[in-house]
Amino acid sequence: MGKTYDSLSDVHQEWIAEQHLFFVATAPLSADGHVNMSPKGYDTFRVLDAHTVAYLDLTGSGVETISHLRENGRMTIMFCAFEGRPRILRLYGTGSTVLHDDPGFGELAAAWGHPAGARSVVRLDIERVISSCGYSIPFMDYAGERETLAEWADRKGPQGIADYWDDRNAVSIDGLPGLQS
Repeated sequence: MGKTYDSLSDVHQEWIAEQHLFFVATAPLSADGHVNMSPKGYDTFRVLDAHTVAYLDLTGSGVETISHLRENGRMTIMFCAFEGRPRILRLYGTGSTVLHDDPGFGELAAAWGHPAGARSVVRLDIERVISSCGYSIPFMDYAGERETLAEWADRKGPQGIADYWDDRNAVSIDGLPGLQS
C-alpha cells in the first residue's frame, strides 16, 4: 500500500510528467480559517530536482494558496492516476511564492512562456513524499485542455488582470493578505 520517501525518485518524476491535473492544499494557522484545495491544469508543473517542485500560478477567483503560504508555508501537492496503474502521490513540504511583481519573477516564469494572467510561481521544498494505492480512483479519459482561462486572460489584457487582482485577489476569504498593489 503506502510508502514514504524523503525525495522524488526518477520513477516519481517520470510519472508526474505524464499527469494532466494536480491538486494543491494549504491552510491558515487559525482553526477558524478555511482549508483550501485547488485543482491545477495546463502544463504548469515542473520538477526542479528530487527535493523541489514549482508551478506557475495563474489568476483565479481566490488567492488562498498565496495567502496561506505567506502566513505559514504549509503545503501539500497531490497527483492521482486516472489512467493506467492506480496511484496517488502526495508531496509535503514548505511552500513559497515569487509574485508577478517580485524581482526574478520574469526569469522564473520564462520556463512557461509568460502566459497572460500568471500571478506567481509557487515553489515547494519537499520534506516528505508518500505514495499510496489509489485503488478507488476512477478511470477517466483526458480529452484536452480547456482554453477558457487563457482566453479570459487574453481578453482582460494586462490592465484588466491587474484590476481583477486588486478587486478579487487582494485578500483571502479569511482576510489574509493576498495580492496587494
